[in-house]
Amino acid sequence: MKPQMDSAIDAADDALAQPDLEAARRVLSRGAEGLHALSRSLDHRFVEAIDRLAAVRGRVIVSGMGKSGHVARKIAATLSSTGTPAQFVHPGEASHGDLGMITSEDAVIALSNSGDTVELGDLIAHSRRYAIPLIAITAQARSQLAEQADVALILPRAQEACPMGLAPTTSTTMMLGAGDALAIALLERKGFSATDFHLLHPGGSLGQKLKRVAELMHGPEELPLCRPGTPMSEAILVMTAKTWGCVGVTDERGCLLGIITDGDLRRHMKRDLFERTAAEVMTRDPQTIRGPALVAEALGLMNEYKIHCLFVVDDTAGGPHPIGIVRIHDCLRAGFT
Repeated sequence: MKPQMDSAIDAADDALAQPDLEAARRVLSRGAEGLHALSRSLDHRFVEAIDRLAAVRGRVIVSGMGKSGHVARKIAATLSSTGTPAQFVHPGEASHGDLGMITSEDAVIALSNSGDTVELGDLIAHSRRYAIPLIAITAQARSQLAEQADVALILPRAQEACPMGLAPTTSTTMMLGAGDALAIALLERKGFSATDFHLLHPGGSLGQKLKRVAELMHGPEELPLCRPGTPMSEAILVMTAKTWGCVGVTDERGCLLGIITDGDLRRHMKRDLFERTAAEVMTRDPQTIRGPALVAEALGLMNEYKIHCLFVVDDTAGGPHPIGIVRIHDCLRAGFT
């Protein structure tokens, strides 16, 4: 009897859940449809908007009221983190003094689905008075905002997911998509690199993933180095003094020829070891890494070749000149696994 009751309860739960799932899928489907329509609608006006934003010597001011304002805050944050200094200005506060934040060196991106948001009026007028580039993101081409803007990005017609057609859903999704598109197109236009990105994102897991070997390595003064003709008795003293468990062998130009590790010592452990030279014991052409490489790459090499440290080299001057050393422990201590 109990299995039948459980089955009936499950069926009832499924029946109750179905409307919720249908509502969620409708929201996501309409949002996706809106973004596809927006993608197809992009034309020369988008390129003109990028031209104007790329030429800005000040900041990009992003503004909007209500839900559009929340989207505007996110767009400003995305622009700032991808190499385009930006700031959100509330249109209501702008009318009470914050217009003073907006200078002739700036540009304005204004968001309004209707394009006739009253609170944006003073901001629009200020941009026209001082010839500040104004880019509109709106769904109404015949609105005050679109007609006053230097460039108007018109959102395609799309049905809101709200069953009453009132709550901004599809429209705000498209606004956010338009803002992201502007930010990434600007990033690529400016040649914004992973290194630039790391400088603006030093914290958190993203910052860690973009950390460079040069930031973790131990510098030239700590390098254990000797020449090819150095007797092994002296090479071992250098290895012991520097405590890295290895010693690099360099030629007269300072180029790295090989490396002697604890493993090399064990493999050559014979009576005549101290009578041999570093060149006779070293492993030639060892694995190395460059300073600009990501720490993740260094860790991958050490794991792949089962070694505990890497010489960091500069190979721009005709050979691999050692400039530092990085250990697997350094990577693990910095949070890499």
